[in-house]
Amino acid sequence: MRILLGVTGGIAAYKSAELLRLLQKRDYDVVVAMTKNAQRFITSLTLATLSRHRVITDMYAEEEAPLGRDIDIEHLRVAASVDLFLVAPATANVLGKFAHGIADDFLSSLFLAVQVPVIIAPAMNVHMWNHPTVQDNIRKLRSQGINIIEPEEGYLAEGVMGKGRLASLETIVNAVVKGTDPRQDFKGETILITAGPTCEDIDPVRYITNRSSGKMGYQLAVASQSRGARTILVSGPTHLLPPANVEFFSVRSAMEMREKVLQNWSRSTILVKAAAVADFKPREFVSQKIKKSSEERCLELVPTPDILSELGKQKGDRILVGFAAETEGVLENARKKLREKNLDLLIVNDITQEGIGFDSDANAVTILTRDGKEFNVPKKSKREMADEILDSIVALRNQRV
Repeated sequence: MRILLGVTGGIAAYKSAELLRLLQKRDYDVVVAMTKNAQRFITSLTLATLSRHRVITDMYAEEEAPLGRDIDIEHLRVAASVDLFLVAPATANVLGKFAHGIADDFLSSLFLAVQVPVIIAPAMNVHMWNHPTVQDNIRKLRSQGINIIEPEEGYLAEGVMGKGRLASLETIVNAVVKGTDPRQDFKGETILITAGPTCEDIDPVRYITNRSSGKMGYQLAVASQSRGARTILVSGPTHLLPPANVEFFSVRSAMEMREKVLQNWSRSTILVKAAAVADFKPREFVSQKIKKSSEERCLELVPTPDILSELGKQKGDRILVGFAAETEGVLENARKKLREKNLDLLIVNDITQEGIGFDSDANAVTILTRDGKEFNVPKKSKREMADEILDSIVALRNQRV
């Protein structure tokens, strides 16, 4: 299996030689591409000697070709020849290029051309890492299904402590091993996933909603597609980009989500309902903006459709997975929901825990099964959590065989 290792211009570039060796020990064939600035920290000769391949350093390098032979567009050829694209270390500069589709060198052109899993391990100064622009770029890349291995806390090159040091090489290698996992255990399945919040309009300006970034549902779509499933994603309003190669439907209200789910329900074999659907909506929509006044105003609410209950009554032999966000009596309320909605699995979030759940890139859950089993899954990235949830679905499916 062939890995393309992209090396960019940061002090951590010196670690790329050892990373290459560790990948080779796992029987990966490693091809290296370096940016111009990376060559200021480690030579291409070093990495060429270790990899036993020519190191690509210039998109416009001239090479002689036999007369009459078609011109070899190298970044397209390399993109088609690798099984995974790893960038380690990745600078803030290259993150910005990747996030915004700038292709002005070999590495950034390759990013747009590859059709394989991409893993990026950033390394930079702590203040650069925490800068809102860098964090926006990270979020954008994650929304596209890119696996970001966050830097670690530690002693940085400029002599300060903080988050920015390249993740451990063991962590990076383990991510590569997982990223090249040939599992296609959902081949032949169609997974319908809901994500994000719904918005219930009060007037043309105001609405009520539930807190949800959509990140968990979107990462479930990325994971299911990568594991071979035909994937349908129905999403309420979010700032996320739809994952590649996923059939995507955008909705706004609970009624719209119900309609789109029921339209696609018959062709699905598994439904994972990760959306945070608003439980109530205004009884009446006011067509003109309600003017502010000093008088008190009552907003009368009525329940929205209970999509999960409706599906539970007609699911047949499909697998139905729900989510529960609880603040008290967490497991007691979750068990009741599992039973009353006729679910096969329920993913439970205790939203009183800090650093997980809403708006976070991480999650920690308890997975309940209809036969009374409970599994605690500790804090992981939402991409990793997506695979944990899919693994539980596989285990349930295997019990039915």
